Amino acid sequence: MPAHTQSSSHSERPGKSPVSRSGRFSGGPAADVARYTESISFDWRLWKQDIQGSIAHARMLCRMGVLTQKELQAIVRGLTSIGRDIAAGQFEWKQSLEDVHMNIESALTQRAAAGAKLHTARSRNDQVALDMRLWLREELDHASQDIANLQRALVNLGTRHAGVIIPGYTHLQRAQPVYLAHHLLAYVEMLERDIERLKDCRRRVNVCPLGSGAIAGSTLPLQREWVAGELGFVDDRGRIQVTRNSMDGVSDRDYLVEFCAASALLAVHFSRMAEDLILWAGTEFSFIQIADAYTTGSSLMPQKKNPDIAELARGKTGRVTGNLMALLTLLKGLPMAYNRDLQEDKERVFDTADTVRATARLLAAMLDHTTVNEANCAAAASDPALLATDLADYLVERGMPFRQAHHVVGTLVAAAARKGKALNELDHAEFLEVDRLFGPDVTEVFLLSRAMARRKVTGAPGTRETARQLKFWQRALSIQPVQKFGKTPGARSRRG
Repeated sequence: MPAHTQSSSHSERPGKSPVSRSGRFSGGPAADVARYTESISFDWRLWKQDIQGSIAHARMLCRMGVLTQKELQAIVRGLTSIGRDIAAGQFEWKQSLEDVHMNIESALTQRAAAGAKLHTARSRNDQVALDMRLWLREELDHASQDIANLQRALVNLGTRHAGVIIPGYTHLQRAQPVYLAHHLLAYVEMLERDIERLKDCRRRVNVCPLGSGAIAGSTLPLQREWVAGELGFVDDRGRIQVTRNSMDGVSDRDYLVEFCAASALLAVHFSRMAEDLILWAGTEFSFIQIADAYTTGSSLMPQKKNPDIAELARGKTGRVTGNLMALLTLLKGLPMAYNRDLQEDKERVFDTADTVRATARLLAAMLDHTTVNEANCAAAASDPALLATDLADYLVERGMPFRQAHHVVGTLVAAAARKGKALNELDHAEFLEVDRLFGPDVTEVFLLSRAMARRKVTGAPGTRETARQLKFWQRALSIQPVQKFGKTPGARSRRG
């Protein structure tokens, strides 16, 4: 909550009954109780959704005859003016009123007497459930767009350096050659699954709980489906979506857990991507150069250029995962239906949304300001050991069972090591010493361009397949092609 709008807790006095206290109580809560139980310090963020839901509820009450048309107009004017004040930073949030709902309702009754009727057939239990669903629905749409922008940054980086080949790694050891673009597209695929999970989560978020009341609905003839339509709770086939059980409607937080679970996996993907970028930016790899604006220096060592954005993206995974664990722990022992414990869900959800969205935006910006050291990548990819599996495939094509071919190539690698040679430095006679199936054309296996062109299987890091996948993602993400897929190095591989 903005500091300039927060009321001082020291001004709260027990005995002064806030609007939210019913006639059941002879006085207000003690000051320390008010401080402990308030949620306005964080749920003020729901003000737009609270006003949006209140206007729809007021219109329904008018349709029912509870409000006159004049009273409805006064309520809408009052809520609209409150929204303008909040947006302008001119609204005073009062801790004594506990939460966003009571702050807005109290301000409304001061501006329009009819505001006292607004809470008819509505509880803060279904009100907050509605606000959270409205807020998260919007947040999911924004998060999906942020992730798509990160995908675009990855595709663009791969396209700018389309002909660059690097070693692919398993166990963080050089394994086989891959296009840099292919490596980057692996993260595009991960992020696509993240977007799909968020979209699937949105389907379950997009259900209207308003009308559930505190626990048992209302005896008044509410028009729940009409309100749901007004607020956009409609599926992709145009069907109105409302909760079907009032107790579940006010106590369900599955959609928040689902969002935090999808976000935790998203954060793990961010972390894995960040780890690769950190390694590539290090002197030992030196595959990429991150712009100064997205790095920091050392307070002691003047030569340092630290990839702090990537490191923080990796580190923030812990808080996102922790938020998921906090929500699960919060819910595990709650009896039906609403319990005040559920107030603790918001900070965890807000923090998760803020963290993953900020991380997606910063990673995208960093990638847009990252260049590739193509010469260093080429030197690393020229290691002939990367093509040892291709050498085994060479024998397989000549009729040798793969297990035997694997053993033969392993023997060849050991023989080359004893002679202090790289695989491609062995002559034909030395190949024949290991197995007579090696022909004089065996050295062609170490032509990197040939090796990459032969990887034609769908999903493989071959020249044509990688180009095809780049074009696919350019179309899928509405990216204007900026460069044709580059030619691969044609020279024979040398020792890295």
